[in-house]
Amino acid sequence: MMYFKLIFRNVKRSARDYLIYIITMTICTMLFYAFLSISSRYYRPDIGREFDLSILGGGMQIAICSVTLLILFLIRYVNNYMLLHRQREFAMQSVLGMEQRTIAWLFFAETFVLGAASVFSGILAGMVCSQFITAMLLSAYGLEYRLSWMLFPDTVLLTICFFTISLLAVGLLNVRTIRKIRIIDMLYADRQNELHTGRNRYMPTVTILHSIVLFGMILSGISAKYFYFDSRFALPVHIMFHGIIAAPLIAFVWPVIWLARRKVWGFERLVIIEMLCTFVSLCFSASVPRICSSYYLSFGSSTLGSDTGSNTYLMFLLADLIYLICGIIYLSGEAICLWKKKSPAYTYSGQNLFFFGQIISRLTTTAKTMTLICLTLVLSIFLFLAAPALTGWASGYLDLRALYDIQISTSYTGVYQESDLPSGNYELVDAFLEEHDIETAYNCTFSLYLPRREEFRNRVKLDFPVVAISLSDYNALREMLGYEPVSLKENEFVMQWKSIATREEQEEFMREHTVLETDAGTLTVAQEWGNEDALGETLYNRYTDVIYVLPDSVCRKLLPVMRNRYIQTAEVIPYTDALQLEARFLEEYPEVPVDGEGPNYYLRTRTNQVNETKASIFITHASMTYSGIVLMVICLTVLSLQQLLDASKYRYRFSVLKKLGVDENEIRKLILKQLGIWFGLPVSVAVVAAAVLAAYFFDTITAQISAYIGFTALLTQVAVTAGILMILLVCYFISTWILFKKSVGDCS
Repeated sequence: MMYFKLIFRNVKRSARDYLIYIITMTICTMLFYAFLSISSRYYRPDIGREFDLSILGGGMQIAICSVTLLILFLIRYVNNYMLLHRQREFAMQSVLGMEQRTIAWLFFAETFVLGAASVFSGILAGMVCSQFITAMLLSAYGLEYRLSWMLFPDTVLLTICFFTISLLAVGLLNVRTIRKIRIIDMLYADRQNELHTGRNRYMPTVTILHSIVLFGMILSGISAKYFYFDSRFALPVHIMFHGIIAAPLIAFVWPVIWLARRKVWGFERLVIIEMLCTFVSLCFSASVPRICSSYYLSFGSSTLGSDTGSNTYLMFLLADLIYLICGIIYLSGEAICLWKKKSPAYTYSGQNLFFFGQIISRLTTTAKTMTLICLTLVLSIFLFLAAPALTGWASGYLDLRALYDIQISTSYTGVYQESDLPSGNYELVDAFLEEHDIETAYNCTFSLYLPRREEFRNRVKLDFPVVAISLSDYNALREMLGYEPVSLKENEFVMQWKSIATREEQEEFMREHTVLETDAGTLTVAQEWGNEDALGETLYNRYTDVIYVLPDSVCRKLLPVMRNRYIQTAEVIPYTDALQLEARFLEEYPEVPVDGEGPNYYLRTRTNQVNETKASIFITHASMTYSGIVLMVICLTVLSLQQLLDASKYRYRFSVLKKLGVDENEIRKLILKQLGIWFGLPVSVAVVAAAVLAAYFFDTITAQISAYIGFTALLTQVAVTAGILMILLVCYFISTWILFKKSVGDCS
């Protein structure tokens, strides 16, 4: 009983010191429960027969539980802080006769009680937060949100089990640690200065690793120039090709030059020059997608700016950003020292000397930690910014490819004899619809033709021929989707474009194809501009973004190579019926021919497409948002606890200031400036780095943003995200400032 009283007394007394930990654990538990609540088998919102949320369950559990493993680091870190904060107390208890084993288990019980209280309050808060997750889910499915309060037993059990195991694992490690610490070390723990870990221990390693990446950049640039450079390119292309070689080459050679003069120049000079060269290299890497997109440069099997090249130079840009961040944090201490040395009037004014001492002494020991925090914040912010772009892209693409309730399409890539080309009207679909009492509103079966029969043998990737559709079938599809019909003369044709095709691509293609040679004669392009109305993604041949619309009389003389059928039903097809239809179709029309040769058949229902895609979109959005919040909470918690540890460890310094006559207002300003440096440095660097990374990423998917999302909608989502992050940062900063002031104020 005495031990229980001691445990709860210590918990009550230490609650204020552990407030950041309690709040953080509560937030993490709340998010964990809220995001997982929609995977509960008791979660059954009214979504209609066309939707099925069961496919969300497994994916959400795997995604959220995987990300939540990061919280183990946070729990361990906070427990180490609590352990260090209480070591002097533990030493006094040992001196008074209490066994260290008993002390260790008492501390284990205290931390477990605090964690359990946080988990309990987090579950209650999660009930409220789950309403927002439900609203987000139903909004993704285009459904109206209705308030419904419910506690899901399986999600509660999973939440309790996960965090209980985490607390037990970390608590047992604390027990082992306490039993090994000597009493004398615990007694003087709060008087020991942190060891100077030496920033040169990690910065030279980072420089060596970056040099290896620079060597890879040089090889990549040389390879690109050797295989794809042409002297007829415009000047910006020349600059880009030479820049992606020269900039990393200079950055790679500079450390070699520095080695010969390292005793004279010092390591700081190496880092400064290397950062300047890295910045130039970063600019050239960032220019790759824009220039390649503007000049349609080819890079292997794709365009450099849209796929292979952008992925490669995204990695290079990321490596350069990491080095710049490491360099900025590394040099920040030197910059403050230089500021202190060059401005004696400011240094010795008021309490500035004390301020410089506080900042410099900590930067020399926590530079590596600050760098890791900054890099993690970059990842967190980028996840927040990229999530709406990726999910908006997927949602917009879904709207363009799921235009029909039933889509049957074919591919002739595995057909080598004209007699084996797909044909027929797929009558089994009619039988299925009649069997399940599903009425059709529109029904169109049509063929897609090759303008010239000789193109049938062309199977070169990225160079497939553009196919054609007859004018009557084209207008039938337009009528199904509510578009106005088009008209053509007998010797004319018009083009139908995918929404993803840019205006520049259309203009270049039309300049080269104003005349079309067909087996039925020569046609000229109509005066009207090509149509961009969405007609479905399965209308086009592989690797093409356009089809020709030809008069019916011309198409009758051409070779039909694909046979498609699009159906609009009077009502939405139920989910179970959609699955049965797809399964039955595949039995007779396989997607992959049994012997490897023959046409490929595809049947997609709007119901199944919407269910699968929206589930994937929501899981992606939820996991990226959850990851961003968890990572940011971890970083801000670590920053806060570092400062609170300083407040308790160096409170003697502040008591000396009070005895010297410094009033409370000056001390508050001093604390505010100190916290401003510790929060402002990593956060501001992370924001700038994440903005550069996000700008590069958005630039590589400009066409997708324009076609599927819209820049206005994307900017609105980014602004909302920035607001949420700012609120979270302000809350942690203010909480830390208040607790810091109280901790310092307790000592006089």
